[in-house]
Amino acid sequence: MNSPQNQPSRVGIGFERRSVRLPIAALRPLHAVSPSAKQSRKYSQIVSSIREVGIVEPPVVAKCKDNPGHYLLLDGHLRVEVLKDMGETEITCLISTDDEGFTYNRRVNRLAIIQEHKMILKAIARGAPEKRIAAALNIDVNTLRHKVRLLDGICAEAIELLKDKYVASNSFYELRKMIPIRQIEAAELMIAMNKFTGSYARALLAATPREQLVKSSNPKLKGLTDEQVSLMEREATNLEREFKIAEQSYGTDHLDLVLAKGYLARLLGNSRITRYLNTYHQEVLTEFRKIADVETASA
Repeated sequence: MNSPQNQPSRVGIGFERRSVRLPIAALRPLHAVSPSAKQSRKYSQIVSSIREVGIVEPPVVAKCKDNPGHYLLLDGHLRVEVLKDMGETEITCLISTDDEGFTYNRRVNRLAIIQEHKMILKAIARGAPEKRIAAALNIDVNTLRHKVRLLDGICAEAIELLKDKYVASNSFYELRKMIPIRQIEAAELMIAMNKFTGSYARALLAATPREQLVKSSNPKLKGLTDEQVSLMEREATNLEREFKIAEQSYGTDHLDLVLAKGYLARLLGNSRITRYLNTYHQEVLTEFRKIADVETASA
């Protein structure tokens, strides 16, 4: 028989089991929605979405411990503001068991472009008209169709790597010009550098050898000779190799640097040693101080 000490601990429920209908007046926002936020594209998208399909994701609230009958609004400030502007007085909410707004919002994953793509495909598969989906997203039908074709020509492995990243849509235009193995390499480099812009994807395309392109006969960069492109490819290959080597040793190098910094701090804190180095080895003392200053500035 297992003793109470050996029994696994239970995971606490983050929300109450049922959503509730609350008066908007009973909600206490953690921050005000600024006039500039109401002019943003994101706000107009929320307005369009609520008008077309209603609230998809209920706001999250927590009970006010010092004011019964009132609730802290942890997430969904824009959704609540839209409903207020529409004249609504009540809203369906999820009750969180944690009243820490910062902790909650820090753990919320906003919709990445690949997730949006999958959401659109699912809506179309369920029979939702293109016009209604476009209206909900506050975009035109042509833009919606572009989002539907977003991952055409992109291999499954690259999609998996980038599925939760905020990748610029035009980055996929550049990736689909590469063969699958190069798409994976490019996705890994984008993640390592934390750069998902179209311009960075174009730079990776320019550094891709012709044999790794879907159409190797097409020029990658206008105005450059074959020799110049080949030179760029060689330099980019070397840079990628050096970057991966540095990435592998970064953790060990950083630990060594922290230990060295601690040792030098104690060394320079000894007045007798500092006086000796200043008398007989000024150049060594100067270098030690440089290292200590650089580490202190970057900590």
